[in-house]
Amino acid sequence: MARTASLSGFPEWLPEERLVELHVLDTLRRTFELHGFSSIETRAVETVGQLLRKGEIDKEVYGLSRLQDEEADTVPRTDPHALALHFDLTVPFARYVVENAGYLAFPFRRYQIQKVWRGERPQEGRAREFTQADIDVVGDGELPFRYDVEIALVIAEALNALPIPDFLLRINNRKLAEGFYTGIGLTDTAGVLRSIDKLEKVGPAKVAELLKEELGATGDQAQAALKLASIRTKDTSFVEQVRALGVTNELLEEGLNELEQVIAAAVQHAPGRVVADLSIARGLDYYTGTVVETILLGHEQLGSICSGGRYDALASKGNRKFPGVGLSIGVTRLVSRILSQELAKATRSVPTVVLVTLNNDDSWGAAQDVAEQLRSRGIATEVAAKAEKFGKQIKFADRRGIPFVWFTDDDGKHQVKDIRTGEQYDADPDAWMPSEEDLHVRVTAAR
Repeated sequence: MARTASLSGFPEWLPEERLVELHVLDTLRRTFELHGFSSIETRAVETVGQLLRKGEIDKEVYGLSRLQDEEADTVPRTDPHALALHFDLTVPFARYVVENAGYLAFPFRRYQIQKVWRGERPQEGRAREFTQADIDVVGDGELPFRYDVEIALVIAEALNALPIPDFLLRINNRKLAEGFYTGIGLTDTAGVLRSIDKLEKVGPAKVAELLKEELGATGDQAQAALKLASIRTKDTSFVEQVRALGVTNELLEEGLNELEQVIAAAVQHAPGRVVADLSIARGLDYYTGTVVETILLGHEQLGSICSGGRYDALASKGNRKFPGVGLSIGVTRLVSRILSQELAKATRSVPTVVLVTLNNDDSWGAAQDVAEQLRSRGIATEVAAKAEKFGKQIKFADRRGIPFVWFTDDDGKHQVKDIRTGEQYDADPDAWMPSEEDLHVRVTAAR
């Protein structure tokens, strides 16, 4: 990435790195649209009250104020009408659905790719300004569970099309978890979920301690919660493993049934890409059913590259509710790892295919005519800025990463040179085409 990081946590890309990011974004857009998702964009600014109405992450919200406002640091936490930058795309999308419900056809399928801002401590995989790519399906009054299954399969397909290592969608269901906790006598299910969510960071012993000290769990209750979280299967055998723990609860059974449907579909349509992992909790309070986190195999320390789930009460207007399910890909986190580990690279550093040279300063107009002819057929073309010696113009193209140089002599004869091989031959600006591989920048995975 760009080597001058003058503001920590706000990444910038060099041109060839940006081409990799654009490839990722274009691949995601293409996959989402193939599945019927429409693109939207919401404003970057929301009221603090809107942003914080679900989930306690107020310390991560960037508040907005005029520079001369000395109270800028305190406004976001005291005034719900103050403005702040959005920290994710799901909460603003919920507002968007409520405000535009009369104009949307439900179930509404949307994808959204935008920058978000979060006041985190910058480190690998965590930035303060980053790009997310979300897909969601929202219903009016109800949303069939089949969309939970479909969302997981769409994301598996989208990630599979990217130049990344093998990945795994780790899926759980909060109904399953909450029903189990209630069944063993732990009534603060949200608190238990927050503790279990820390399992990979602090380990089972510390989580057991948190359950006992903060939630009043007994030793047996803490161990039962940890046994549930230890279940992980690549098929639907988790159902019998959960039932073998001897806990009965209606909500638990509902969650088991839902998770079984997701995993069964994944085994058929995305084999090896999905696992039932009953340790996944997701920290935000608005999730009500399916929850998902995604890891890159061999890069687990990066954390989740794609997460989300079902939310039934995030968007509502009076008695009218808009349940939804969606997943969010951390594009910046993913691209940062692709670049830092050289998992993929662009075939060249610029989109330009051809540099049209100048014989002299008077030839600039004719060179522009050639460039226009090439561009009319989709060939990205630049015209040299100076009528320097041809050797210098060729060196400029080479330094820029432009593969072809175009020459026109005083008699109007055209030739093109592949500066990678040195081959030079006659060419017609109305007919010449580069190979399909050279016509567009490609991003290829490292072998």
